[in-house]
Amino acid sequence: MPLSALKDKVEKAWEDRSLLNYSDIILAIEEVIELLDKGKLRVAEPVMGGWHVNEWVKKAVIMYFPTREMEEIKAGPFVFHDKIKLKTNFKEAGVRVVPHGLARYGSYLAKGVIMMPSYVNIGAYVDSGTMVDTWATVGSCAQIGKDVHLSGGVGIGGVLEPVQASPVIIEDGCFLGSRAIVVEGVHVEKEAVLGANVVLTASTKIIDVTGLEPKEYKGFVPSRSVVIPGSYTKEFAAGSYQVPCALIIGKRKESTDLKTSLNNALRDYNVAV
Repeated sequence: MPLSALKDKVEKAWEDRSLLNYSDIILAIEEVIELLDKGKLRVAEPVMGGWHVNEWVKKAVIMYFPTREMEEIKAGPFVFHDKIKLKTNFKEAGVRVVPHGLARYGSYLAKGVIMMPSYVNIGAYVDSGTMVDTWATVGSCAQIGKDVHLSGGVGIGGVLEPVQASPVIIEDGCFLGSRAIVVEGVHVEKEAVLGANVVLTASTKIIDVTGLEPKEYKGFVPSRSVVIPGSYTKEFAAGSYQVPCALIIGKRKESTDLKTSLNNALRDYNVAV
């Protein structure tokens, strides 16, 4: 079915949920999820000058849940009870999945992706050559670029509602250190390095301290930035306290290999994280 027709059916069902009882609407939603699963459709996609969020696709993902029945899902000796099946056909897709690595149907894993024991949720897009390391999670609709390394325990937040909210975007070549957390639609540009335990939310101050004056960002990390956890003093009624922030302490050197370790990227700035 043409995308324009799929979009029309999804939008009509979004306005009138009683339409979810009709087979043509259910089939349209199922086709959207299948296209997501195959990487032929994305919740968000790069366009000239930025990224575009396809809100109608998110609506289809949301409405997919009430159209499914709970069922028992068996994977070898493991048994699950859910509405959405797991991805399969990893061999044909050229994806390596270590035991206990789980990806939900409706997520996309490109050729060359490696999943250690980790989790990728529906609507997410993980591009080629990316490593999803042990206990890392990629939330619903998150967009992960090529040759990204999500280190152990990294948490990439998901977003379904509100539908106008942007998903987390991690662009090509980024390196996220252990236990880093990126949520609430934060956008990390190409080849940035996030140190261990960096937490980025939509309201987190991201302060560039490399110049004579600090420069503040929110919800956005410029390309090739090297970022570590930090704090700043904030006044409250009860006194002055330290509040978490993130500090941009420099730029990743052009000579730095994309596969470099986090320690190597930070060593240039004499920072241990």
